[in-house]
Amino acid sequence: MEGYLLWNAEVEAARRLARGFTDALPWLTTAQRDDVERVYVADRADASRVMLSRIAARAIELRGEYNERYHRLRARCVAATVVCVGTAGGACTVVTYLAR
Repeated sequence: MEGYLLWNAEVEAARRLARGFTDALPWLTTAQRDDVERVYVADRADASRVMLSRIAARAIELRGEYNERYHRLRARCVAATVVCVGTAGGACTVVTYLAR
């Protein structure tokens, strides 16, 4: 749903810009104005489609990178926990052995 709304907002923005562009050209006939607006909206929609595709691809790429970093960090935390527990267990064993 979000993608649909985003795309409709892009198309509406392109239409607004096209109207603003043709309003600056008062000598255009109605048919010419409609043609210029149609071409402008189509060009803007193509540019937006390319941009949104690039953003989506980058988001997928970043998700992969962050997942990889998370898994490495998690492995390091587990390893550090194992070392700390092992060290604490060894220290308790040494203290118990020396106390006898």
